[in-house]
Amino acid sequence: MADDAFDLPTAGEEEEEEVMGGLDEDEAMKDLDGGEDEDDFPPTMKVGEEKEIGKQGLKKRLVKEGEGWDRPETGDEVEVHYTGTLLDGTKFDSSRDRGTPFKFKLGQGQVIKGWDLGIKTMKKGENAVFTIPPELAYGETGSPPTIPPNATLQFDVELLSWASVKDICKDGGIFKKILVEGEKWENPKDLDEVYVKYEARLEDGTVVSKSDGVEFAVKDGFFCPALSKAVKTMKKGEKVLLTVKPQYGFGEQGRPASGVEGAVPPNATLHVDLELVSWKTVTLIGDDKRILKKALKEGEGYERPNDGAVVRVRLIGKLEDGTVFVKKGHDAEEAFEFRTDEEQVIEGLDRTVVTMKKGEVALARIPPEHAFGPAETKQDLAVVPPNSTVIYEVELVSFEKDKESWDLKSNVEKIEAAAKKKEEGNVWFKMGKYAKASKRYEKAAKYVEYDSSFSEEEKKQSKALKISCKLNNAACKLKLKEYKEAEKLCTKVLELESTNVKALYRRAQAYIELVDLELAELDVKKALEIDPDNRDVKLVYKTLKEKMKEYNRRDAKFYGNMFAKWRKLEHMENKKVPGKQEPQPMAIDSAA
Repeated sequence: MADDAFDLPTAGEEEEEEVMGGLDEDEAMKDLDGGEDEDDFPPTMKVGEEKEIGKQGLKKRLVKEGEGWDRPETGDEVEVHYTGTLLDGTKFDSSRDRGTPFKFKLGQGQVIKGWDLGIKTMKKGENAVFTIPPELAYGETGSPPTIPPNATLQFDVELLSWASVKDICKDGGIFKKILVEGEKWENPKDLDEVYVKYEARLEDGTVVSKSDGVEFAVKDGFFCPALSKAVKTMKKGEKVLLTVKPQYGFGEQGRPASGVEGAVPPNATLHVDLELVSWKTVTLIGDDKRILKKALKEGEGYERPNDGAVVRVRLIGKLEDGTVFVKKGHDAEEAFEFRTDEEQVIEGLDRTVVTMKKGEVALARIPPEHAFGPAETKQDLAVVPPNSTVIYEVELVSFEKDKESWDLKSNVEKIEAAAKKKEEGNVWFKMGKYAKASKRYEKAAKYVEYDSSFSEEEKKQSKALKISCKLNNAACKLKLKEYKEAEKLCTKVLELESTNVKALYRRAQAYIELVDLELAELDVKKALEIDPDNRDVKLVYKTLKEKMKEYNRRDAKFYGNMFAKWRKLEHMENKKVPGKQEPQPMAIDSAA
């Protein structure tokens, strides 16, 4: 049977003309646009078994199992061998006879609909026979002279391979075909700085731009908008071919030639070979996200220092003009050691180091409020002027994490660690560093949180520590205006000791700030029942009464104003209606 009977293209031509024509593209895509039905992917099949795919009469018989679990998706470029026959066995076409595999884009209407639906159910290396009804093949007209009208066809298909082709913007503007898979799973983000190689060509093959290595921030982009869109979907080492429509290239205007860069005509589609060589991760850290950290060298493993860890670093601190004001751990000098979250270094450096892994090298840009602030500060090698943004290059040489509860083996160790951490919290509280104190009280309580294996004496000690740490933490939360957290901590104490006056007192303070005045009054009254002479509770009761009076006055004023407005509006309405009499007060009450 002649090849040209079905306009079958040779390899390389499949994108230029419709393969196995007879259905328009809209019709061919109809079943795919609505998502994949469960019936489109029959359950695991055994060799020799035949099952229906979907609900349009397409059948599949498995001849040879494929590899793995992956299947091609809509838009992927698949490569197959096939033989097509009529039901009476008459062969009308075969890529095997030609000795050349056939390529096409799946789900793009380049082949008959039965192929688009059937081949997406196959795995690599799988061989299957598809029985395709006329509605999914050439329909009522057939394909004269070899395929009669309303013909059911059989295709023996082997899926050799496929190249993933993704519509990365979901609007047909950029198609990405993966040529070489990348490493790991991470993709660059907007702030990251990527290093790429690329070559951009027009559809006729004319090279308009290329580079053997260029670095740019993803958010800033480079050459054309498509590059930054594409790199965010790529992995390290990945190589792709992009098909870029004008809206992600140079649009209706095009681009004139400039130096070695070629001209891009208006409304031009571009083909871009792109390789993501590497990238530097850039993140914003700190509670206010004002510290900018750029990773220059990846670290080892997954562990990072925690608050209280002992860290050893090499560092160089510079002003924005490049003036070096500190250098530690370099030139055969031992690595600089400090404990995190202890204010032994500036806050910005402290916050940067706890995000690093061992061996990581990073650049941190630290604004004045997280550096040396408004004062002039003398450092080892230079003076740091007031309100200076500083830049540190830091290498985390090694670290030992502050022990967590699960690191402590014996109950005695846990109790001792809790007591020590609580004392650290007390020191910070007295200094007015309530956030730091809060973290330490919280950690101290965690050391003794699970005490079911403790002896009776140890349970007494752990209970006392839990109560004191939670109460002290509640005091911190009140200072930090985190009233809901304070209320929760006091409630936990009262679950352990229902007559704890401090817990009732501090919870009442939290309730007052949360304007839960009735609950506050209940706590105050209960505290005074337990300790009638407690001066602090009496003072908070006085505050509570003043608040209640204030809110009563506000309510009276609010409702007074509201009623006055209603009376005024009613009076105005009555004026508009001639002969209408004012309603009597008793009438209103009766109606009520």
